Amino acid sequence: MPLPSTVSASRAPTRAFDTDFTPNPQDPYSLRHSEFGFDDNAEHRTESKHMVGMSLRASEEEPSIWIYLGTYLSYALLICIGHLRDFFGKLMFPGEYSHLLPNEGYAPLFSDFDSFYTRRLKLRIDDCFARPVTSVAARTATLLDRTSSNFNTTFSFTGETTQALNVSSYNYLGFAQSRGACADQAEETVRQFGISSAGSRADVGGNDLHVQAERLMAAFLGVEDCMIVATGFATNSTNLPALVTKGCLVISDELNHSSIRFGARLSGAMVRQYKHNDMDDLESLLRECVSQGQPRTHRPWKKILIVVEGLYSMEGTLVDLPRILELKDIYKFYLYVDEAHSIGALGPRGRGVCDYFGVDPRRVDILMGTFTKCSIVPYFPTISFTNFRDFPIAFGAAGGYVAGSHSLITALRLASHSDNYAEAMPPPIVSQIITSTGSIMGPSAFQYVPSLALLPSHLMDGRQGTERLRRLAFNCRYLNGGLKKLGFIVFGHRDSPIVPMLVYAPGKFGPFSRLMLERHKIIVVVVAYPATPLVSGRVRFCVSAAHTKADLDQLLRAVDDVGSILGLKLAPHGDRMDIEDVIKTGVGMVRDTEKELEL
Repeated sequence: MPLPSTVSASRAPTRAFDTDFTPNPQDPYSLRHSEFGFDDNAEHRTESKHMVGMSLRASEEEPSIWIYLGTYLSYALLICIGHLRDFFGKLMFPGEYSHLLPNEGYAPLFSDFDSFYTRRLKLRIDDCFARPVTSVAARTATLLDRTSSNFNTTFSFTGETTQALNVSSYNYLGFAQSRGACADQAEETVRQFGISSAGSRADVGGNDLHVQAERLMAAFLGVEDCMIVATGFATNSTNLPALVTKGCLVISDELNHSSIRFGARLSGAMVRQYKHNDMDDLESLLRECVSQGQPRTHRPWKKILIVVEGLYSMEGTLVDLPRILELKDIYKFYLYVDEAHSIGALGPRGRGVCDYFGVDPRRVDILMGTFTKCSIVPYFPTISFTNFRDFPIAFGAAGGYVAGSHSLITALRLASHSDNYAEAMPPPIVSQIITSTGSIMGPSAFQYVPSLALLPSHLMDGRQGTERLRRLAFNCRYLNGGLKKLGFIVFGHRDSPIVPMLVYAPGKFGPFSRLMLERHKIIVVVVAYPATPLVSGRVRFCVSAAHTKADLDQLLRAVDDVGSILGLKLAPHGDRMDIEDVIKTGVGMVRDTEKELEL
């Protein structure tokens, strides 16, 4: 729906989450509290590092059988009511179903069966999705208020806005901001290079920024070479077909992202799956595939490629990389690690799962990642020739990379559709990649991009990047542990910035999202089938370094309140704590995890 002229995206919020301020108004690089929370307490810091012997398997905690039974019955009831509404609706209001019925010899454009879930289940909670934002998607976000008079079929804007705490965006290191050195550098790049590359890298779309970014990322990752791609989805879907083809075998974790599945199907290779993060099942599958070879002919596979994610975005689990590398030494397969959610978020230096586990990245054949989750989401302030503050920059949430040996990347540049046919990454996005990655690396980045030495010293000495990494690590452990202490079922690893909390019943998705926003001014994401198994619907909290402990305290209080109303404290084991006790002992809880690492 187009934005009415009466609604101004630059209008001050009518309902605010808290008071915004700038810690030092005289400092042009001082970040606004609404975008990056001010928290100078050294106790609210820790390090993201693997503890040897800690299980990496998915959580095995489950509710009682009655919860599952109630969930299945809820879906069955919704489906029955949906079919009844379709049956009588087609009889009484055929015009409303014309797009699902044959018309003048044309087959229906949309399948009645395929769209059933969207029309009869998702539509009930559509107000919880695609909420329009008119600000930086940072620590807080400003929503355009909207209402619906036809049961979420369409929405109309009220002309008001609401500022709310944002725990729904992939802003792990908190670089989504409208002021500061990163934003200023992106603005300067727009003046110098414009906003578009106007061509593919193989044509005339590349410039010196792309070359610098690739050199810098290769050094950051600890590999020989790197290739950047304009979109994260295309990084997988266009490069996997360039790596494998018919006669090859792709072994994929069953919960891998759809871009991986899509790319594997496009390649023409045989695809097999193993149980999520189950290394015993993976080894069993490897033995079978290596011994039996290709179907029918039993010839050896041309190559075997195992594709995993570093951090699984719906489960919050980490790949068991040490064990996979042990299997790699035995079975001689190639390893492709998708670090879309782990690069910049895990490890003492923020360099992903290899850094987290202390593994040499050169042992992984192909490292893939995206620039949309941690450090690479610019939001430009006012520029003299146009006002970028009137809308979020759409191409900010775009881009990925593939890294590995020089010979591998050279071959991919020739064979990958993303490098030959897709438009190159826009210059301001490349600038943001360079600046934010340089701030994490510190002075060592100067040898790859000398111009970084001209940026403010407080940004490029590495302290700011380290500070953000340590804040994120503390926030992850505190929220994960706090929710468990309150009695909720939480999936995922304690160092994961993605914290899934199980809801199960479909009738509770909408109320949870609405109550969190209306009662506590907190934006959350609810996730259900087909993104998750049918009976494992959940709310997914996305933690950021921009959040303060006070923010997470307020989040825990809100979840405790709404969770008690909806009956979501379903953990069958463990002693539950009062919310105030959880907040009071939160820092000590994180310190206890550090002691475990020392042991």
